[in-house]
Amino acid sequence: MKVSQAVAFWLNYHRANSSKNTIRAYKELMERFCQENGDKDLKELTSDDVLDFLNGITEGKKSQTRKTRFSHLTSFFNFTKNNIDQSFQNPCDIPIIKKMFRARALAAWDILEKKIVDEIIFKTDNPRDRLMLELMARGGMRIGEVLKLTPRDVYGRKLIIRDPKSGKEKEFIFIPQKIADRLKDYIRENGIRAEDHIFPICYETARSMAKKAGDVVGIHLRPHDLRRHAATFASRSGVPLEIVSKIILRHANLSTTQLYLGKISDVEAIRWIENIHG
Repeated sequence: MKVSQAVAFWLNYHRANSSKNTIRAYKELMERFCQENGDKDLKELTSDDVLDFLNGITEGKKSQTRKTRFSHLTSFFNFTKNNIDQSFQNPCDIPIIKKMFRARALAAWDILEKKIVDEIIFKTDNPRDRLMLELMARGGMRIGEVLKLTPRDVYGRKLIIRDPKSGKEKEFIFIPQKIADRLKDYIRENGIRAEDHIFPICYETARSMAKKAGDVVGIHLRPHDLRRHAATFASRSGVPLEIVSKIILRHANLSTTQLYLGKISDVEAIRWIENIHG
């Protein structure tokens, strides 16, 4: 079978089973792969072919990007072996390529305790900034999702995220009643029209706002730290992991959610054991 035929088979599988964003990422990569190798027979592909291709498309890219491209290509080859030709040997499956395209270890981050997050929010006097911080810390929203919100996306305690990162048509976020009431009042008091952004600022301004809010209590705060806090606080309050993953963070799989929850220190582990058995 030609490489181009195997690629078409693989992409058709994902069109029926994967999100739009996943399909888009795979399609872009494999179109470029077919430009160089599409006319070859699958069994003619060598590790050198794969290495030349990966080096070409990832030159100057970050380590995580290199790892992602390698992972996508490996997924295609594994699919080919499992569904098309079981005798096919994955040309990515050699130590030198794995080593070259292995991602660096993810940097660890400190999990924000609830009292710190509460202090950050309570010391933020600007109503706009406070609402944005609360939506991230209490609703688990990404900063980009907060900035895209319009009044027509607000239905009481339920918010609609249109064209979300998952590739779905829309997703839903649930927020506490107090925040929903303040959000509704803010929209009314500022005369924000249904189609206008509630928070009409750019991403860099939002990052700067979060940093200043963190500086007030002596920590380096990034918007995504508040989303991680929302997940970790819910998990450690006894919320089932499935709810944290599917409702709060809206992840496609639990393994991604587990990366958000951070590491548990010895002190915290002992405290939880005492709470359970003390």
